[in-house]
Amino acid sequence: MNRGIVTALSAIGIAQGLKVFTHKRKTDKWKWKTVFQTGGMPSSHSAGVASLASYIAANKGTTSIETAIAVIFGAIVMYDAQGIRRHTGEIATLVNDIDEDIEVISDDFPSLRHEKQEEQLNELLGHQPAEVVGGALLGTLLGLISANLEN
Repeated sequence: MNRGIVTALSAIGIAQGLKVFTHKRKTDKWKWKTVFQTGGMPSSHSAGVASLASYIAANKGTTSIETAIAVIFGAIVMYDAQGIRRHTGEIATLVNDIDEDIEVISDDFPSLRHEKQEEQLNELLGHQPAEVVGGALLGTLLGLISANLEN
């Protein structure tokens, strides 16, 4: 298989695994489901694209077209992870809170019909900027290690 793909997928897997430990440190509780969830520290999206970009840069040089493509692609992914996706998660939190508030109000006003959502919206969609930076640093390190091991 392509070493760049293996490097990026490995970085994503390692970042997802690290989320269990960062969640434990933050909440003092083990939560193994974080391996399969979006959001959290470090960003696996950032780790994946940063590892690929640094791996390509180490092998092809910083002036290659391949490096340029990987860096621009990575920048877009990281911007999206801490921007649009994070804001979507914040909106989901507000919607979930409103649904709970309307549920309480509807108990006092029977004429107000309200069907509670069966499932709450996923609130952990994006990343805080520090989570993106953490993933980018992890990915860059893993990409450089992979390139050095190959050479």
